[in-house]
Amino acid sequence: MDYLVFFSLVFILNGPSVTNAGYWPPSPGFYPSSKFRSMTFNQGFRNLWGPSHQSVHNNALDIWLDRTSGSGFKSVKPFRSGYFGASIKLQPGYTAGVITAFYLSNNEAHPGFHDEVDIEFLGTTFGKPYTLQTNVYIRGSGDGKIIGREMKFHLWFDPTKNFHHYAILWSPKDLIFFVDDVPIRRYPRKSSATFPLRPMWVYGSIWDASSWATEDGKYKADYKYQPFVGRFTNFKAGGCSAYSSPWCRPVTASPGRAGGLSRRQHMAMKWVHAHYLVYNYCWDNKRDHSLIPECWK
Repeated sequence: MDYLVFFSLVFILNGPSVTNAGYWPPSPGFYPSSKFRSMTFNQGFRNLWGPSHQSVHNNALDIWLDRTSGSGFKSVKPFRSGYFGASIKLQPGYTAGVITAFYLSNNEAHPGFHDEVDIEFLGTTFGKPYTLQTNVYIRGSGDGKIIGREMKFHLWFDPTKNFHHYAILWSPKDLIFFVDDVPIRRYPRKSSATFPLRPMWVYGSIWDASSWATEDGKYKADYKYQPFVGRFTNFKAGGCSAYSSPWCRPVTASPGRAGGLSRRQHMAMKWVHAHYLVYNYCWDNKRDHSLIPECWK
């Protein structure tokens, strides 16, 4: 068996230990975040819910969850493609059941039939690492029949110590998820039925998902540790808005104009998968794979 494949399977089945933190991926050679201007929260976003649990100061946004409420925000305009990022710092300590999220969605425009692209930080217990979950919904419903396309990662650093930049690049060809400009996942467009094509807004939130967030709901949010705070800064949102000219050129994630990823970016992503990927929906035998045709096409 190929060594890299074997190594990947070991980590998929068992997950990396906390002691792996600190092994940094190889340089991707290209840094998409540097191509987009930072904006303040008030330049591009507004409060969506929980205004009393949201505070802006020194160009940083704090949102927090306590037993009374969480909070969320939304971009002022929708996009049909683009680069969307924010530098985020997470709460240390016991955060089980708490989700801090940065994502794209059109759930308000298409209730019960929406698209969504997620970066979600799943809270944890003492001594265990956060899980970064990426997910893609296509025309999902609100009746429990949403088909998730989850890939979960641990990180090669402690996300509670400093701000790190997390981003989604959405083009007509693919979705690419980044951590500090290192691509961690590429979701290619294989059919119009499995790819988001309608305009979406950029959202962020913090909320209680005790029923599933931490070890499938084994550990719940414990409000003796409240408030749970998520800090956001260095917002970036650039690309083709829903109001742009039809000739607006989608942004790319690689040095070439064709889009996709360069060879060095692919190498960096493979390194992340070998060391820090802990769940891939395409490899889950408990899933109904007839509902996720992109896994076998």
